[in-house]
Amino acid sequence: MNSLPRIGCVFADDQHWWWIVPSGSHLGVTWPPSTRYVVGAQLADPSWTRTRPASPSVRPRLIHSPEGDSPYTPPIPLYFLACRLAGSVPSWSLGTGG
Repeated sequence: MNSLPRIGCVFADDQHWWWIVPSGSHLGVTWPPSTRYVVGAQLADPSWTRTRPASPSVRPRLIHSPEGDSPYTPPIPLYFLACRLAGSVPSWSLGTGG
């Protein structure tokens, strides 16, 4: 997380992390195979202002609260970081595919 200029909400369980990015962040980019971009995900609990303590639950929990007033992590820096960590070459197009 130290490699990102700004971090929004980050949720995690024992195996996965979820980063909240603005709608449409999948358009024109090819996310690395080790990542999964989910369109239309919604937060059941919109209270993202405080980090929740760890629990034995397998449900995702909030592990990082944003410092500002937005729950979003900027998608372009996150995309380049995800590509670097996955060993993938960033790939994007000017179209709306991806």
